[in-house]
Amino acid sequence: MDRRNNTHVSDFILMGLTESEEIQLVLFIIFLIIYLISVLGNTGMILIIHLDLQLHTPMYFFLSHLSFLDISYSTAITPKTLHNLLTSTKHISYISCFTQMYFFVFLGVAECFLLSSMAYDRYVAICNPLHYPVVMSKRFCCSLIFGSYFIGSTNSMINVLFMSRLEFCDSNVIHHFFCDTSPILDLSCTDTRGVEIMIFILAGSTLMVSLITISVSYLSILTTVLKITSTSGKRKAFSTCASHLLGVTIFYGTMIFTYLKPRKSYTLGKDQVASVFYTIVIPMLNPLIYSLRNKEVKNALIRLMQKRQDFRPLKKHHF
Repeated sequence: MDRRNNTHVSDFILMGLTESEEIQLVLFIIFLIIYLISVLGNTGMILIIHLDLQLHTPMYFFLSHLSFLDISYSTAITPKTLHNLLTSTKHISYISCFTQMYFFVFLGVAECFLLSSMAYDRYVAICNPLHYPVVMSKRFCCSLIFGSYFIGSTNSMINVLFMSRLEFCDSNVIHHFFCDTSPILDLSCTDTRGVEIMIFILAGSTLMVSLITISVSYLSILTTVLKITSTSGKRKAFSTCASHLLGVTIFYGTMIFTYLKPRKSYTLGKDQVASVFYTIVIPMLNPLIYSLRNKEVKNALIRLMQKRQDFRPLKKHHF
């Protein structure tokens, strides 16, 4: 067998989702529309939060960073996927592949901890409202954001360093539409058990810490809300958490299904569908979830539109 290590691998081939040209064209149109909605929706969310002073609160500070992560997360995967759907040559260079993997893991882990920070913010707002301005200070919020990015970057760097040591002997064909860990592990001709354990520990600890934080926060919120006597008070408290809880459920559900299981149970079809959902679809859903179910965002958009009309220059009349 002609063994060659990864230093001699110049590129990989991404097989994508299907070999049918007709289906590829349909997927290209669908993914392009989803990507455009995702970019426009998340960019719009960031602009609304930035321009409206009433949204300059910790909750929307975190939400603007969530929109930024969704744009970056989707952009790390979707453009290359769209390109491959239109071309017969589906090559991706070795460096580009591992760069894509780095940003994919980095942004995914950062989003996990950002969602945890948002859950803690809701906990303080509902369970300790009098201390909310002190606890959720600007400095503390910035620290949570920095911590999310730092942990995501460190986690991803370790992941990529271990993956880059793998050797590839017989094939450079990745049976996936982007450079994910499981399909690349399948290509390696060396023992991957150590790398698999490392990935499982990193992914497991990330999901465990973030999910514990979210679960404890929402259990405390639920306990506090049940003590509220007025129906309107309960409804208002639940409404502030409903959007975040829906986003968390969708995001973590697909992540757990895909990554917290043995690699032997990896199935190409089901895992690709799940991957499409959390890499392409979820970044589009988040701005819809947080805007359509949020009266404050709707009201902010109405205020901005009214301001634009008020400042619109009057037409000059010629006599």
